[in-house]
Amino acid sequence: MKIHPTGIKGVVVVETTQLQDHRGSFARLFCERELAPVLQGRRIAQINHSLSVICGSVRGLHYQRPPHVDMKLVRCFQGAVWDVAVDLRFNSPTFLQWHAQELTRGNALMIVIPEGCAQGFQVLEPNSEMLYLHTAFYAPEADNGLLHDDPRIGITWPLPVVNLSQRDREHPAIGPDFTGISL
Repeated sequence: MKIHPTGIKGVVVVETTQLQDHRGSFARLFCERELAPVLQGRRIAQINHSLSVICGSVRGLHYQRPPHVDMKLVRCFQGAVWDVAVDLRFNSPTFLQWHAQELTRGNALMIVIPEGCAQGFQVLEPNSEMLYLHTAFYAPEADNGLLHDDPRIGITWPLPVVNLSQRDREHPAIGPDFTGISL
């Protein structure tokens, strides 16, 4: 596994080596030892799977408020998505900046979204499947989100946005007094 930093501290892209032969392929998807510089002692508490069937669908942008913040390690197993991390960390030099990474079955990349960042994705191919590894359990009382088209963030989605959940449509816009997440 090769770890590539992005312009946002803690958001990294992990390149996975795929071994291929006449039978198909093999890849190590998670290795606590190899990811130790990223995990820094964190443990995986929960693993989630999602299937999104319609191109252009957006899920997110989601995060958990303290004390239930979590790091997410995100992969696409089928199809293709455009995965986005938004920095919400109080006093971060990249506050409200975002990084996007195309994740596909073929490129075998994983994006790591640290605590204090929101995450979401847009479906680029029908029937895209995602796997999420979380360092904290889901806490409904800490669940929160951002509008996918919030002008303070300014994400440029690659496709027209369709098929938002009711929950994702109802997130409030970031107001001028929003100071982010203190960790």
